[in-house]
Amino acid sequence: MYIWKITKVVNQTIMKTLKNLELFVREDFPILDKNFNKKEKLIYLDHAATTQKPKQVIKRINDYYLNSNANVHRGAHQLSAKATEEFENARLSIKNYIKADSEKEIIFTRNATEAINIVAKSWGEKNLQENDEILLSIMEHHSNIVPWQLVAERNKCKVKFTKITSDGTLDIEDFKNKLNANTKIVSIVHISNTLGCCNPIKQITQLAKNNGSLVLVDACQSLAHAEVDVKDLNIDFLAGSGHKLCGPTGIGFLWSREEILDRMPPLFGGGEMIQDVFEEKSTWADLPHKFEAGTPAIAEAIGLSEALNYLNKLGLKNIQKYEKELTEYLFEKLLSFKDLNIIGPNPNQDSKRASLASFFINDIHSNDIAEILDSKGICIRSGHHCCQPLHKHLNINSTARVSMNFTTTKQDIDIFIEKLEETISFLKINS
Repeated sequence: MYIWKITKVVNQTIMKTLKNLELFVREDFPILDKNFNKKEKLIYLDHAATTQKPKQVIKRINDYYLNSNANVHRGAHQLSAKATEEFENARLSIKNYIKADSEKEIIFTRNATEAINIVAKSWGEKNLQENDEILLSIMEHHSNIVPWQLVAERNKCKVKFTKITSDGTLDIEDFKNKLNANTKIVSIVHISNTLGCCNPIKQITQLAKNNGSLVLVDACQSLAHAEVDVKDLNIDFLAGSGHKLCGPTGIGFLWSREEILDRMPPLFGGGEMIQDVFEEKSTWADLPHKFEAGTPAIAEAIGLSEALNYLNKLGLKNIQKYEKELTEYLFEKLLSFKDLNIIGPNPNQDSKRASLASFFINDIHSNDIAEILDSKGICIRSGHHCCQPLHKHLNINSTARVSMNFTTTKQDIDIFIEKLEETISFLKINS
């Protein structure tokens, strides 16, 4: 029986000394004790798709609706003032979390997909011209491909893709070769949701800046697992998603430098994003509100702020260290399987890689693996993980993906491995 809860641990020096991090946080995630199949323990190994939410986040959202629910910015009454304060404090929390210069640089969105679309449509449609090039990587999530394809079609420019090496990491030499005078923006994932590799963003940024190109980073898979400093990375845009940060769905954010955002036209029109509206024309509000039309996701933003507070209390360095050990343990177990192929680098090749593993087994469909494991209480992902170009590049239809975070235990991995062995044996016998 563990009597300490994370909410009771206030001394950060104590937190730094904690071992078995997961044992101190499990109580904060009651969903992990759910058991829809009474014969099996529920083990959640799909954190790359969405993280579970601690009780503190759920309580904070509840508190907002119970005690300070009102629309923000527009009301003179006390509830509106309170809601506005909490909402804008959430913006400040994000600014501090990614070490930005100003909360004016934080644009609330519904998700990271919307954040990338704002850059593609607002910055892209204004600045990209015929024969200009957008440089992506073949490992990108569809959210960082489709918006650029749309703007490329409209503006008659080109989308190019950097290849990966045989070990599943970015081919930096191919990146250098494809970066040229026509490359106006590089848009790249920080950590791949499928390969797990951590891309060398600082090196990429330096090469891009020397070339006169802007850089957008999709940080969805990195923000909950390691410290991210937008100034140190020297990037121009960053997209983040709340539900992958132990926060609620329906909230994300875009960060960019103030001087860039000032020059970008608003994407959505309506209330809140205006300064004055006349019959003939309208003028825009100052940053960040120029990009936030209509009533925002107030409760969700407040919930995200609480999630960031939670992660900060745990300490991102503690999280990263713990998850690294988990990943090494998982790979050791998976590599013992005959005919099991992991795509992406192992932890020895990439010490900053994500705490996930995507794999396929010869002559067995990943969906069959996932469905049978689900009947045994194991929640994993199967399919192309919104990375169809990557899977086509690797000449495979789909993969099974195990993704962990600081709530995952070695015991969870052991049970998963045991059930995976049973599943493979069953499928081979019945194939």
